[in-house]
Amino acid sequence: MLAQTPPMGWNSWNTFGNDINAQLVMDTADFFVTSGLKDAGYEYIVMDDLWEADERIDGRLSWDTAKFPHGIKPVADYVHSKGLKFGIYSCAGSHTCAGKPASYGFEEIDAQTFADWGVDFLKYDFCYAPPGVAGPSLYSRMGQALRATGRPILFSICEWGKHKPWEWAAKAGGQMWRSTGDINDSWESILDIGFKRQVGLEAYAGPGHWNDPDMLVVGMYGKGNVAHGGCNDAEYRSHFSLWCLLASPLMIGCDVRNMNAATRDILLNREAIAVNQDPFGRQGYFVGDNDHGGEYSSVWAKPLEDGSIAVGLFNLGERPSRLAVVGWESIGLHDQRPCHVRDLWTHEDLGVHTSNFTTTVARHDVRLVKITPIHS
Repeated sequence: MLAQTPPMGWNSWNTFGNDINAQLVMDTADFFVTSGLKDAGYEYIVMDDLWEADERIDGRLSWDTAKFPHGIKPVADYVHSKGLKFGIYSCAGSHTCAGKPASYGFEEIDAQTFADWGVDFLKYDFCYAPPGVAGPSLYSRMGQALRATGRPILFSICEWGKHKPWEWAAKAGGQMWRSTGDINDSWESILDIGFKRQVGLEAYAGPGHWNDPDMLVVGMYGKGNVAHGGCNDAEYRSHFSLWCLLASPLMIGCDVRNMNAATRDILLNREAIAVNQDPFGRQGYFVGDNDHGGEYSSVWAKPLEDGSIAVGLFNLGERPSRLAVVGWESIGLHDQRPCHVRDLWTHEDLGVHTSNFTTTVARHDVRLVKITPIHS
């Protein structure tokens, strides 16, 4: 069964947009191997929009020959040769969001074409949807077409959360579905998409079906296709921590070939990734805030398979702040039980605490901890 844990990989859109080509995809696959990204669990290399030719050829999707002079299958084969999986993009409407031919009315043909090329992941957007045809119906058509190919292709539904896809996308064949509009590289976007719009969606996620608050902007620093001011490393650390707690797909959006040390440390944090990939498959939930309004702080918790709880204490304000887990009961543990607390960013054990944990967190930063009960 696909996506038993949240999918991990890379998507071209956030940084490259129109500048996608065969060499970029293959270079990225190479770097996944040499950088340690593959060993950390990242496996999907996904081409977003603008790989396509302007017209179908004999009724089938074709590729931009300037960008992909030898076609798509050799690129997929190269990605597979690195022990990775290959993804592609299309749209549920008549055209993609960038105006290229899309899959409405061609679902069976396109699904089989993707299977023949060796595609393992389909991101399926929602632009130019025909009027009067419901989103669930459009996505069910492609979901059924993908199943009919016999090839295991992960179906990523990108309906932007407009019609509550968490309520129907799994039935349409999706393994992940966008719960919001597009992210951009800004702290304001992370606050809106992550901290605001994911509250209450945890009941709809689990092994094989995941809410997707969009791709990561970690390491973009205001450059690329969704540049919007950029973030600092503390903000990227908070972004990554929340996505791990949310059991979100972790799809990198930066140019991994040119990551700096801080970006590597964030994307390759095995202890944070383990929270995201925990086989229990629970999405984290909003616990509360320290100011009765959520403007300055936010606390989230995620139960893990071993009985421990991952907790993120996020300082959303403009100055360092003391944040707390006030009572283990607030995160689902019995009060007064002694627990080990471990910091998942500094990789340090913080000792044994009983009932409460309090810490100072810098502006826009996070303290991501694992709280493990001590059983007598």
